[in-house]
Amino acid sequence: MARTLKPVDAVIVGMGFTGAIVAKELTDVGLNVVVLERGPDHETATTARAPQVFDELKFDSRGKLLQQLNLETVTFRHAYNERAVPMRRQGAFLLGNGTGGAGFHWSGMHWRALATDLTHRSTVVDRYGQNFIPEGMQIQDFGVTYDELEPFFTHFEEVCGVSGQAGNIQGRKIDGGNPFEAPRSKDYPQKPLPYAYASALFDKAARELGFHPFPAPASNSSGHYTNPYGVEMGQCTLCGFCNDFGCYVSAKASPQSTILPVLRQRANFELRTDSHVTRVNLDSSRTRATGVTYVNAAGEEVIQPADMVMLTAFQLHNVRLMLLSGIGKPYDMQSGTGVVGRNFCYQFMGGSQVIMPKGTYLNPFASAGAAAACIDDFNGANFDHGPLGFIGGAGIWHNKSGGRPITQTSPMPGSPAWGSGWKRGMAEGYQRMTAITSHGSVQPYRDVFLDLDPIYRDAYGNPLIRVTLNWHENEFKMSQYTSEQTARIGRAMGAETVTLTNMRPGTVFDTTYYQTTHTTGGAIMGDDPTTSAVNRYLQSWDVPNVFVYGSSAFPQNMGYNPTGTVGALAYWSTHHIKQNYLRNPGPLVQQ
Repeated sequence: MARTLKPVDAVIVGMGFTGAIVAKELTDVGLNVVVLERGPDHETATTARAPQVFDELKFDSRGKLLQQLNLETVTFRHAYNERAVPMRRQGAFLLGNGTGGAGFHWSGMHWRALATDLTHRSTVVDRYGQNFIPEGMQIQDFGVTYDELEPFFTHFEEVCGVSGQAGNIQGRKIDGGNPFEAPRSKDYPQKPLPYAYASALFDKAARELGFHPFPAPASNSSGHYTNPYGVEMGQCTLCGFCNDFGCYVSAKASPQSTILPVLRQRANFELRTDSHVTRVNLDSSRTRATGVTYVNAAGEEVIQPADMVMLTAFQLHNVRLMLLSGIGKPYDMQSGTGVVGRNFCYQFMGGSQVIMPKGTYLNPFASAGAAAACIDDFNGANFDHGPLGFIGGAGIWHNKSGGRPITQTSPMPGSPAWGSGWKRGMAEGYQRMTAITSHGSVQPYRDVFLDLDPIYRDAYGNPLIRVTLNWHENEFKMSQYTSEQTARIGRAMGAETVTLTNMRPGTVFDTTYYQTTHTTGGAIMGDDPTTSAVNRYLQSWDVPNVFVYGSSAFPQNMGYNPTGTVGALAYWSTHHIKQNYLRNPGPLVQQ
């Protein structure tokens, strides 16, 4: 029989960035908060201690910071009438595990959504008409505007000590920044990171072609920095060990380097690791959560009662918990009804492989996770889609985040598979080969969704989350067009050869190789409870004392990494919880 604990004001499921933000905001106003994290406790001084952290086999090849798929995984299929099969190895995306979540092992790309990303459907219809949207595409507005989120974008950037160059401060355009960004209230907290050599070549070439290059906004600290919470961050050493690793000098923003040091000192905050939540518990009316049930490290089932339940786990896990708990109506593809599992999206990657002339020394080892040169000329609504016949776009950038010998090095094309020829090919490839990326948006479709697998279960006997996903014509068109722009830049860089790497029409989704960890949707936000699972404040329409955070709220995926927008939405939601919900618990938006 499960053991029941003393009630708390709020229980938070997951100790990544959103869990840390929500815990900080709620403990600020005196609430007693418990955070349940399924994995172990990671701290910079232990998990990211140098030189042990520079173990590429442990962290990169063998996924020390990642979820154990023998306990819980994800199943995949391409179509509704197929049987799904489980992912046995970390592949297309990397599921984090432990304190910090994906925020501990991420690269540091810290983007704000474009203003038109948040009003996506309205923008498309206003410019091109309703008929421009293909049948079966389910794009929606977020239900919140850029102007409403701007203060929260700014605050999250200050918490993370983002390094960057503003392009638009209060409507004033600034040379060297992104001319397509919406007005920001102030500059980035820190100056941009220095470019790697290949990124400098990209910047010069893009400028010569008439594009508008700028340095990526990076949660890799370009200097010594103290954030608004009084937490100090070190200066990035350009060691090239960002993505898949913790940062040994606390220069990469993570919950450990930005928020957790404050939370750990608070008496009204408790973190319980190795605590795997299996259900959100509901009362007999099914309209109020009473807490959660979890399994602790000893295998004991425990009930944690709480007045509020905050789902801050990874996107897939949030949706799975809602489905397991009966929160919201599950999405049904055949009827097109239901909301939980609807509008699952991924990222559509393309670009070019660039080989520079013999004698070039790119020295990729001196870089950081987000030390990138970028253009937004072909992102979002920044260009005319009318003659092109597709919706969406891509951020285009050069981002060689390091030169690690195992996972970030490839031999020159045509090199032997072994021996001295292979060694020569590796040496040449290390210094001469690089890539320009088309980081493409993905639109939602009626036949792409999440639900519970009827066959496969996790170690606790609960159904796994099932992903039904395949690519659509719109994304192939978008990627072909944006990848061609990367090839133009590669040739302008003086490359010896440029080869397109975008997926060709008819390619099916492949789980076996890494693409991005930017999965979105499944518990999307909006103004209509028939097409969204949570309202504009990330509050469940059906169970008002449940709030659901992270990229599960995105109605579709944009041409950016999601973290900056995820953090801003978490601050936006908790602001309204403190201002309104705590004074009068109940729905923040009336149906």
